[in-house]
Amino acid sequence: MANRLDGRVAIVTGAGRGIGRGVALQMADEGAAVVIADFGGNLDGSGGDAGPADEVANEIKAQGGRAIAHYGDVSKFADTKDLVDTTLREFGRVDILCHVAGILRDRMVFNMTEEEWDAVLAVHLKGAFNTTRNAIVPMLKQGYGRVLLFSSGSGLGSTGQANYSAAKEGMVGLARALSREVGPYGIAVNAIYPGGNTRMTQSVPDTAAQIRAAAGIQRAGRAQTMTSNGDGGPTPRDPENNAPPVAWLCTEAGGAVSGQVIGTSGWQASRYSPRQVIRSVHQARHWTVDELAQAVPGQLVAGITNPAPKQQPREEAAPVASS
Repeated sequence: MANRLDGRVAIVTGAGRGIGRGVALQMADEGAAVVIADFGGNLDGSGGDAGPADEVANEIKAQGGRAIAHYGDVSKFADTKDLVDTTLREFGRVDILCHVAGILRDRMVFNMTEEEWDAVLAVHLKGAFNTTRNAIVPMLKQGYGRVLLFSSGSGLGSTGQANYSAAKEGMVGLARALSREVGPYGIAVNAIYPGGNTRMTQSVPDTAAQIRAAAGIQRAGRAQTMTSNGDGGPTPRDPENNAPPVAWLCTEAGGAVSGQVIGTSGWQASRYSPRQVIRSVHQARHWTVDELAQAVPGQLVAGITNPAPKQQPREEAAPVASS
């Protein structure tokens, strides 16, 4: 323990299991008081079990740290307001917000229901707004704050996860906007691309990857995939690997980093490049479609790879002769 977060108060959503649990324990190990915010839901958002949040809070307290549990639903604004109000009553301030909570409703878009779309965006993206909107108010008053929104490499495009990808990349835009809005007030905001062998990743069937591979579809944003080192020791896919770089970003020194996308998966830390123009075509007058028909494939998009190449048409069955 280095006590880099001594005297700080951290809220970690989704802290009852997986990546969020590792982050909460690391925060406590660095001296922060931690609010374990976990609805105790299933991967699809159903249910509600207080056990996971209580277990992590008790683990921290057993090691001499300070922690409380909160069981609100991050998709509900009133619940996140109560989360922040409870934190202020218990600890007097809010210095750190890590929004890790998430659910999955994987489905190809042509089979996806409106409810499956809405549910995923409600937890990830609306949950990011709900938590930050409430937590940033006391941060502004004290002139200090660290906000980490846990996005995903899947935001770069993941088949069967249109809802999840849209929500996660939306969180990147939110983090970048917030960093500009609240940076002058001592609040640093970043998006995190985490990784790890969690119950969320375990819920994706192997058949899904096999189908993508057979169709020639590339899945974006995947880092190291080693799940065993042969002797049962730590591996790059352990969820706890995300915690140290996340904790550092929440320190005084970490505040120099803001408006960034930071990858924390595995035994490395990464910084992703911002969106920028990499190639353009131009001329000194209005383009015609005929001109663009030559310039776009020949210059603008020359050499790019289609992430999902068109399938060869199936051979049509021979017509059946009539009798």
